[in-house]
Amino acid sequence: MTEILSPSTAGGGVLPSERVVDHPAWTVLKDAVEAVRPWQSKDGSIDFEAEEAPAREAVRERIGTITDAVEELAPLLPHDEAYHRALVADLRRWADEGFGVPDFLDSLLAFHPAQNREDGLQHLVVFPMYTQNGNPDRNLEALVLRMVWPDWLAELERTRYDNPLFCGITFEDFTGGYDTHSAVLFPETIAVREAPERFTWGGIFCDREAARFRRVVEAACDVTKLELPDEAREMLADQERCQQTFVLWDMVHDRTHSHGDLPFDPFMIKQRQPFWMYGLEELRCDLTAFHEAVKLEADGYSQGRDVQFAVILERLFRFPVTGERKRNYDGLGGQLLFAYLHQHDALRWTDNRLSIDWDRAREVTVRLREEIEELYRAGIDRPKLVHWFKAYELVSRYLAPHPGSTWAKGPDALDLSLPPRKLVDEVLPDEFPLSMFYEALAKKLRRVIASTEGITARTPAAAAA
Repeated sequence: MTEILSPSTAGGGVLPSERVVDHPAWTVLKDAVEAVRPWQSKDGSIDFEAEEAPAREAVRERIGTITDAVEELAPLLPHDEAYHRALVADLRRWADEGFGVPDFLDSLLAFHPAQNREDGLQHLVVFPMYTQNGNPDRNLEALVLRMVWPDWLAELERTRYDNPLFCGITFEDFTGGYDTHSAVLFPETIAVREAPERFTWGGIFCDREAARFRRVVEAACDVTKLELPDEAREMLADQERCQQTFVLWDMVHDRTHSHGDLPFDPFMIKQRQPFWMYGLEELRCDLTAFHEAVKLEADGYSQGRDVQFAVILERLFRFPVTGERKRNYDGLGGQLLFAYLHQHDALRWTDNRLSIDWDRAREVTVRLREEIEELYRAGIDRPKLVHWFKAYELVSRYLAPHPGSTWAKGPDALDLSLPPRKLVDEVLPDEFPLSMFYEALAKKLRRVIASTEGITARTPAAAAA
């Protein structure tokens, strides 16, 4: 069967079925980047005075290899021509200026993946950056990704969920910073001399989200003896279906950060707040996606039902037991959803077996969203500190605070003469500890959670052992 060239693949581009990573130049580029990464400091610079520092010429040689490989691969990706040209210039300037703190602003400004969200379109990306939930240092990273933008999703974005900056993406291959739990590609993580006036894209790897969701939820259902409905089991068995689920969830979640009655900057950029405020914001966005998924199901979108299952199962099973307990705001949101469902009789733990009344769970989950939305609406009329206490009251209504918490004792226990940001110091690292249920579940799932580091759709199932 003859494959028809799309506009992006005509004139020298690769076909959607072909993989850039199969070209020999990709392996050369990846190896050169992996050689440079260990030489870099936390800020991305290279200290040639450090012990066991590389020779300057050795680094220049590797950068030359990288630029040559980019130029060899660039003709395969004509839609990124301007970016690759700027990337080569940034790499060469970094070398010419002595490998100080890298500045890749010019290439960042030339990269516009959201302008052409064509399903299957590939991108070759090289930046000095840190990876969220991955490598905290701004090391050089290289990755090849593929856009996920099916027609039904494009139509929903155009007609119901406008989000012109959102990119659903999957991994083709990557360097060490992504051999981690990181599932995002965000421009704000990239080393630049100054932040752009506005960011024009943000990418989330739905294949990693789907793969780790499937592995963790399957294990959790086995441990808790939870029997899933047929639809949920079928979704869990299908990587592609899960990816479609997560890309829809992500698109609605992402736009929700800037929609609704918002008493504060929803992204809380450069703001110091108690971590339960972050937890409520992330949970609000997930529950809004859930609420919209209910409406989508009613309108005939099968993906709507899948998103409902995914939000509840991901939030209940993976979020609370993933990562450290230090200000774990996503974990807090998962704990809150579990407690809310349990205390409203939509979820039960009886005879060492978990059961969920899915019809009631749908109603109760929407009700939790309404409580958080009411907190936000009222927050517009409150001082910041009062709003923080009201949010604390909402969370502690369903979750028990740490017995040593100062905040749990109320305003009289805090020095209110201090500015609010100083009172954040009184928040315990684990203000709302795990319940006995989650303490036991965390032990059972520890190895499974660890096995999802670096996972993609292509990771063998045996890796979970």
